[in-house]
Amino acid sequence: MTLSFIEHPSPNFDERSGRRPVDMVVLHYTGMPTAAAALQRLSDPEAKVSAHYVIDEDGTIYRLVPEDKRAWHAGVAFWRGVRDVNARSIGIELVNPGHEFGYREFPAVQIDALIALLKDMASRYDVMPGNYVAHSDIAPMRKEDPGELFPWHRLHAAGFGRWWAGDFKVSPHAPSMQPGERSGAVLELQVALDRIGYGIEGSGFYDPATEAVVRAFQRHWRQSQVDGISDAETTSLIRHIADQVNMRRISSERAAS
Repeated sequence: MTLSFIEHPSPNFDERSGRRPVDMVVLHYTGMPTAAAALQRLSDPEAKVSAHYVIDEDGTIYRLVPEDKRAWHAGVAFWRGVRDVNARSIGIELVNPGHEFGYREFPAVQIDALIALLKDMASRYDVMPGNYVAHSDIAPMRKEDPGELFPWHRLHAAGFGRWWAGDFKVSPHAPSMQPGERSGAVLELQVALDRIGYGIEGSGFYDPATEAVVRAFQRHWRQSQVDGISDAETTSLIRHIADQVNMRRISSERAAS
């Protein structure tokens, strides 16, 4: 099946820098009242923002920037040691009014189109599971999209991104932690979040930056609670996802040896 697009060129792009290949996909919501308003802004040279693709709620896919160019979608960001996320990523905007204009669930047909697009891109790029990320993951102090209604579990079921393993259970020994706390447990939490990919300092202090990262994690993996507080379930999930990353690293090292 050939994927179909509507071309809607944006002037807001430049050349990809460096020699590293595209190895990341960043998902956004448009956060504007209508698709037309979002397409206009993403194509406005004065706005200086863009994305490679926009997917409307009816599943229509618009292509704004060629994949071999650097779209301007991530802003100031960090993931797995990468600061110029735009240079290494494909940016995909999903039409949704967002938290400011009436946040709502993403229609199934829209997610179907996204999965079809990701499958099409998989033939061109090697994106590891942990590099399918939210805008809020790479910029937790600034962004909250695509938010807690985005169905990450559907992407995982289609072969994209991380999710809980079927045997996940809340650890009876997992501590609950609050903003403002200083402890070794907070340091362990920060180390686990760093292993997942978040930009976070291992200070042992549950500062506002740590709270923002925990909230971003919850939007991705613990969507029923998005409050920045690492209760026992959130702590257990953070460790669980970090362990998945560690197991993949060990498997890769064994395969290379």
